[in-house]
Amino acid sequence: MSTVQRPAWQGTPRLGTSIVRGLGLALLCALVLFPFLVVVSTSLATQADIDANGGYVIWPASFSLDAYRQIFDGTQVTRSIFISIGITAVGTAFSLFCTVLAAYGLSRRGSLFQRGLLTFVLITLLFGPGMIPVYLMVKNLGMLNTYWALIIPGAVSAFNVVIVRGFIQGIPGELFDAARIDGASEWRVLWSIVMPLSRAVIAVVGLFLAVGYWNNYFGPLLYLNDSEMWPLQLLMRSFVLQNNVTSTASPLPGTVMPPQQAVQMALVVIATLPILCAYPFLTKHMSKGMLTGAVKG
Repeated sequence: MSTVQRPAWQGTPRLGTSIVRGLGLALLCALVLFPFLVVVSTSLATQADIDANGGYVIWPASFSLDAYRQIFDGTQVTRSIFISIGITAVGTAFSLFCTVLAAYGLSRRGSLFQRGLLTFVLITLLFGPGMIPVYLMVKNLGMLNTYWALIIPGAVSAFNVVIVRGFIQGIPGELFDAARIDGASEWRVLWSIVMPLSRAVIAVVGLFLAVGYWNNYFGPLLYLNDSEMWPLQLLMRSFVLQNNVTSTASPLPGTVMPPQQAVQMALVVIATLPILCAYPFLTKHMSKGMLTGAVKG
């Protein structure tokens, strides 16, 4: 009886190969985690630790939360955090709604102008409007100095539409036929069949959209003239460039102000933490959502 030889990449790796892979993975993890460790440690360090380590601290000798207290005590950071949360939540929900609707319509054969609209969407992958036309459009629509200028212009991405469309096309057509026989409308089919079966790709696209809205600072820089409306990212950019975080509350006599380096690193931690907390819950959908949609599309 002949045995079929398995390819090299499917066989059991040798001990030396496993050790090299493990060391390489450990080195890669260290390179990724080390900068974040420095940021967190510096945000918790005192002025003496920062001076002793030349500005960036790997592990402080004594931990201090004074930088975080100054950020949340009378500064604009608290308001900017709620503004960023609001923009991210509303923008992500609105973008997902538009993306799923567009993807569902473009995935069904026989839809009105389906081929022409699909061609138009694919063309936008190659040709973008540019910054000046988008700014003029926002200005003419009266959205300057409003939060809608940060949500509506980039609500629909052709890439996301193609990914979600490809995933929807992978749903068996018999389900749609059975739903129509039962008298279900298109909205009922979308809500009861497409949405539950597309949770993986919706979660992944929603994560990408949320990260984009949360990290967006160039849009607010262009469209928001009132500093009271600034989201966290633009406020953090201003603080880092000015090398100063001002507080509206008067410091008590004898109060020692935290080092500005620690305050800046604390801002980076605050801006990064929400995405780090949300990402682990959506990683299980990554391969299924993106690969299935991309291959099918």
